[in-house]
Amino acid sequence: MQVKEIMTADPTCCSLQDTLQKAAQFMVECDCGEIPVVDDTATKKIVGVITDRDITCRVVAKGLNPMDMKIADVMSTPVKTVKADDALEDACYMMEQNQIRRVPVVDEEMTCIGIISLADIANKAPRADSGEVLHNVSEKSFSASNVA
Repeated sequence: MQVKEIMTADPTCCSLQDTLQKAAQFMVECDCGEIPVVDDTATKKIVGVITDRDITCRVVAKGLNPMDMKIADVMSTPVKTVKADDALEDACYMMEQNQIRRVPVVDEEMTCIGIISLADIANKAPRADSGEVLHNVSEKSFSASNVA
């Protein structure tokens, strides 16, 4: 099975200069916890991701005002990506090794064309894959909270 068979195509993206509020609004509208960040919403060249955890741990937990901040101030970089033609097993392994729940899917020019999540794997992949990936991604990690 390939990533393109279960990914969510054409995800909503934010730019570096968008506000955290806009990212949070997109998360509510799209019912997701991560939005790809692109250099320009027309070209969609990926430069990072913004997650609900980024906003919570890097802004709210530090007492900063999220209404005064841009995505570029707190997004996660460098971004881990996969290609649409990659084997699902390879994408799962990458998610496990990096303990991440969502991964942007890019083409050869690093244009964001999709996103794959644990939910996609759980709902569309063979059961053996989803249980193992969920267990390994969910192991205790402090790295996301400790990043400045």
